[in-house]
Amino acid sequence: MSLKSIVRELREMKDGIGNISRRGTERKHWSNRTRSHIVPDVALSDPIEQGQWANLPPELLLDIIRRVEESEASWPARSALLFCASVCKSWREITKEIVKTPEECGRLTFPISLKQPGPRESPIQCFIKRDRANSVYRLYFGMTPSEDERDKLLLSAKKIRRATSTDFVISFVADDFSRASNMYAGKLRSNFLGTKFSIHDCQPPSDAAIQQPGRLSRRFHAKQVSPRVPACNYRVATISYELNVLRARGPRRMHSAMHSIPLSSIQEGGSAPTPKSFPQSFDEKSFSGPLAIAKESAMDIISRSAVTATSQELLVLKNKAPRWHEQLQCWCLNFKGRVTVASVKNFQLVAAVDPSHNIPVAEQEKVILQFGKIGKDIFTMDYRYPLSAFQAFAICLSSFDTKPACE
Repeated sequence: MSLKSIVRELREMKDGIGNISRRGTERKHWSNRTRSHIVPDVALSDPIEQGQWANLPPELLLDIIRRVEESEASWPARSALLFCASVCKSWREITKEIVKTPEECGRLTFPISLKQPGPRESPIQCFIKRDRANSVYRLYFGMTPSEDERDKLLLSAKKIRRATSTDFVISFVADDFSRASNMYAGKLRSNFLGTKFSIHDCQPPSDAAIQQPGRLSRRFHAKQVSPRVPACNYRVATISYELNVLRARGPRRMHSAMHSIPLSSIQEGGSAPTPKSFPQSFDEKSFSGPLAIAKESAMDIISRSAVTATSQELLVLKNKAPRWHEQLQCWCLNFKGRVTVASVKNFQLVAAVDPSHNIPVAEQEKVILQFGKIGKDIFTMDYRYPLSAFQAFAICLSSFDTKPACE
């Protein structure tokens, strides 16, 4: 049987998962424009029943999945790997073994890829669409929007204004922003002035941190929490914008302290925390006994988190200083054609390092994240190692909040 025939049959098997009939395929066709192509409709932890494909010899199975991985390098064809991982446990384990992280292969495949650092060399190019009417921001994979509007959704966020702050709730899908949902990815929270932000992840930055209860803070305001949903928020970064008291001309000045990424990650031989999977069941780790931790002071939890985070020097990002163009009479940065509209929101982030850190100049000048406007409510976002798509998206969301004191 040819490779194309195998992939075709895998897709047919995937269509039958979860009692989804072929008749319902057309009804759900419209949702492909808004639901993530990275996140499968069926969780990878729920493979289908053992069938004719489960008893293949491991050597043959390894060769099949390796060929699929090499031939389907772009989306949506790369979704064939998700179908392979959904067949059964043995297929899933081999698929996870073959598919590398974005840092290693430069590709986004599984949902966990959005929480892993990007490639070290060329950045992953994405774009953001803003829906003003619903205060929703959607992150898509690709250089620019496609003509047929069938773009690959990665993440989405909804802006929620509160009395003293603003929250951006980040989700893996386009239409579910409940923090009690298993599609909840994290949030971005601002202070009253919109000058300081904190990024909270629904899971720890590395698998080893799951065993550290001091690094989590519970969502006390949720009335009900699903037992399969992590009722935790890990603060992974803080963003601060400098006040423009003198109303000086120029772009915003910002710094982003990445609490989950050490400075050593950009040094020679360094590495950034890379989660390999989502926590299977927080209820087994966090809710197996009486909820004694829930009565603990939130300030105690936050203070313990700060102690853990400061055990090693953190990576701090700063916006790259633009130059004033006399002929154009504006501040300019070289976005290499990825930004075409002048906006106060445009920025490029580089590492803020001290000369004593002995980091090469080329590494200091490397743009880790860039964000800019290309049209009405359309912005590009390009990120690379050591940031993940989730972290980069959250940092860009901070630029959308109103900041009268910084402009």
